[in-house]
Amino acid sequence: MEIRKVAIVGGGRMGRQIGLNAAISGYEVKVTDSIPAVLTDIENWKEEYLAGRIAKGKMTEEKVAEVKSRFALVDSIEAAVCDADLVIEAVLERIDLKKEVLAEICKYAPAAAIIGTNSSRIPSSTFLDSVTDGSKLCNLHYNNPALVMKAVEIQQHEGTSDDTVESLKKFCVSCGKIPIHIRKEVEGMIVSKILGEINKTAYYLVENGYCTIEDVDNACVYGLNHPMGPFRLNDLTGLDVSFDVKQKFLEQTGEKTPGYDMLKEKVEKGELGKKTGKGWYTYDK
Repeated sequence: MEIRKVAIVGGGRMGRQIGLNAAISGYEVKVTDSIPAVLTDIENWKEEYLAGRIAKGKMTEEKVAEVKSRFALVDSIEAAVCDADLVIEAVLERIDLKKEVLAEICKYAPAAAIIGTNSSRIPSSTFLDSVTDGSKLCNLHYNNPALVMKAVEIQQHEGTSDDTVESLKKFCVSCGKIPIHIRKEVEGMIVSKILGEINKTAYYLVENGYCTIEDVDNACVYGLNHPMGPFRLNDLTGLDVSFDVKQKFLEQTGEKTPGYDMLKEKVEKGELGKKTGKGWYTYDK
């Protein structure tokens, strides 16, 4: 199917960037969030980001005006998805919340709409009982920051149709992204699974006194040629998000993974990374 109109449900750091990327690429986009203050924040962020594109010579004023005309903020799921060809769910990594939101989406979205969950860890088949047509459901996982990072993981479950996958591949390419097709479900997909092993080792080394956080990050940047180390990346994605994953694993298995206590201390202090001005590093607000 041809994708022309895109709805984003969840206007956090990821959702707003996915939406703006699609609008810049020529799609009609609607973004919604259950918290009105988030929509106000998105509007301010959009204006600042696009003004910066003009100042840096990356976009013309005419191009920015076109993008703004295609990027709308709406105050309900119904208004966002009612005429969408593609709906991308980008709410918090909580199964109960995602199930509730996806069920709401399916009340109002056209029957033909593709539904992608931006979850990096929860397989889309988890939500089959929340959607009307499982053949149109899959993981569509952007990497943070979504406006910059090229890779988008398309992970299908057993019932995802070939048409859904092919439509999403074309959509990703048209948005300047590199689609990564994961043909059967694996928790964590590719990027998060590999990164998880790196993080586990990084936490282990620091917790056991082998080196500092800065040493780990410098080793990854200058020894492995990574663009940033795992702790700096963690500050960007949010320490609360990482702790949430570790907390769920503890509840399910009774096992603390490396870094649990380090993250717990930070989260309890409200030091969640770049978004709060302090995480593993300190930032100017």
